[in-house]
Amino acid sequence: MGLVNRLVQSNISFNTRSGTLRGMHYQAYPHGEVKIVRCTSGAIFDVAVDVRAGSPTHLQSFGIELTADNRKALYIPKGFAHGFLSLVDGAEVYYYMSSEYAPEYARGLRWNDPALGIVWPFDPVVINDRDANYPDYAPAADYFEVSDVRA
Repeated sequence: MGLVNRLVQSNISFNTRSGTLRGMHYQAYPHGEVKIVRCTSGAIFDVAVDVRAGSPTHLQSFGIELTADNRKALYIPKGFAHGFLSLVDGAEVYYYMSSEYAPEYARGLRWNDPALGIVWPFDPVVINDRDANYPDYAPAADYFEVSDVRA
C-alpha cells in the first residue's frame, strides 16, 4: 500500500488530567515524519491536519477517538500536523515515528486556528505554553509540497 514501515523512534505521553491538549505538531521538510499513534490507557481525541501545499485535502482535518478499549491506531503521513486531547484522567499515548526528532525542524499550528477547522469535543483545560502560542496557519516555506512526501 506504499505506507512507511521503517520506524526509528517511539515516545510515550502520559496525561494526568482530562482535557490536556498536545499539538498541533509536525516536523518541517526534509525531516517530516510518519507517526503511528495508539492510546494504551484511557481515551483521547486524536487529530491530523494536512499541511501539504497542493494536496486535494490541504488544511482538512481528521479526528478520531482512540481508546485502550477500542485498540484503534492512527497512521499519520508526512506533511500532516498532529495533536490530541485527553478525554479522561490518566490517558497514555504511545506513538512511533519514522524520523528521529529534529528540534530545529519542530513546528506547530494553533490548536483552534479557524483555518484548520478542527472540531474538538471540548476546549482544553491544560495546555503548555508552547502549544498554546503556536501561530495560525499561513503559507510558509517550511510547509510540505505533495511531492516532498512521496515514498
